[in-house]
Amino acid sequence: MALLMALIIITSTLLLLRSLLIFLNNAWWTPITIQKIIKSQGIKGLPYTFPHGNTKVITAMRNQSMSQPMDTSHEIFARIQPHVYSWIKTYGMNFVNWHGSQAQIFVTEPELVKEILNNREGAYPKMDMEGYAKKLLGEALITNEGEKWAKVRKLANHTFHAESLKNMIPEMSRSIGMMLENWKDYEGKEIDVHKEFGLVTTEVISRTAFGSSYVEGKHIFEMVAKLTAITVRNIYALRFPGISLITKTDDEIEAEKLEKAIKKSILDIVDKRKANADDFGNDYLGQLVKIANDANDKKRITVDQMIDEIKAIYGAGHLTTTNLLSWTVFLLATNQEWQEKVREEVLELFGRETPTSDGIARLKTDVHCFLPDRFANGVAKATKNNAAAFLPFGMGPRTCVGLNFTTNEAKIALSMILQRYKLSLSSNYVHYPADVFILTPKKGVQVILHKELVMKTLFMSIS
Repeated sequence: MALLMALIIITSTLLLLRSLLIFLNNAWWTPITIQKIIKSQGIKGLPYTFPHGNTKVITAMRNQSMSQPMDTSHEIFARIQPHVYSWIKTYGMNFVNWHGSQAQIFVTEPELVKEILNNREGAYPKMDMEGYAKKLLGEALITNEGEKWAKVRKLANHTFHAESLKNMIPEMSRSIGMMLENWKDYEGKEIDVHKEFGLVTTEVISRTAFGSSYVEGKHIFEMVAKLTAITVRNIYALRFPGISLITKTDDEIEAEKLEKAIKKSILDIVDKRKANADDFGNDYLGQLVKIANDANDKKRITVDQMIDEIKAIYGAGHLTTTNLLSWTVFLLATNQEWQEKVREEVLELFGRETPTSDGIARLKTDVHCFLPDRFANGVAKATKNNAAAFLPFGMGPRTCVGLNFTTNEAKIALSMILQRYKLSLSSNYVHYPADVFILTPKKGVQVILHKELVMKTLFMSIS
């Protein structure tokens, strides 16, 4: 018995020692070796700190920079990404950063960015998703590589093709029209357009991609929003291997519950689609269900991938457009001269009629406060043939599949708003740009809706 106990103690000690050596190798010796190699190649950066890397420094800098509102200004780089802003000045355009024991190279030179995004030799794979990000993004277009990515990218390209988008425009216009009907109660008053756009973009993506209404998928949108908030809150939080098996944080417990609930809710929607449509339908949901049930295993995707693709659309399919519209209205409300120029263009093309697909393709005026007409002749000329200097939707083979969808939706929404209202910034507006995966107005965008002035402008333009 004593010998058995001794063997157990020795074995346990050896296992503990082995685990300690593995930890030290991963969290100390390997990072230090990599740091020396990177430094020898001329790439500078903040040195590695055991075991958190630079995450604690970054978190402190971000917490300080975004802790308070700011004056109304476009100088937000130092606020949103203070570590990048500071380290570019200290270490140069390209520098190393440490996320725990993982080295990350920040590349900000446009030509190098272009080369990486084009990825012609396949040398730049997508990073592996872990922890909260894995629960939120899963195996979707944004994270997948190779065959998994190719199967769904082909489907998405077909679903959001120019001709398909043309057929979506009536649904977009109808949803935006419903929003504007509700705005009649706010004429001459303050309204938070950020909240309004959050609702209408979810309605648009529900109707166009899922053949349903926002109400039917409301609980999924809400759960995805909660999971996104948890992910952002923990973006620089490190959990070392094995720790989560012993104890879980409140956020980890909540994220697991949300992940399971989202999966169940999506499967309920899929089952409903299967029961009500022999061919599953032609929208994005129907096409995903179809390839998840394809008899050909070379074309088929897994049920989990189907769920993750649907979840990604629920999240990314409206958040990006919501913030694009919110910041655009902010710019219009603070630049009255350009607001009038944009309105004149809208009235000249559409009058009081609902925007058409042909008409929105001819809209040219930009709304940025510095040089709004810089893109009148295309991105290449505006950036002196350096397209990598302007990347709203990325570039190369991984260009955002929702580029035209989002652009069309935004143009329709802005056109229909400007046909009806003149916008001015409310005195209650608080300028609070925040990094919540994407640039978000944390305190909303409060504007005043002016009706009569627009009617006068419309009358003059018709005359």
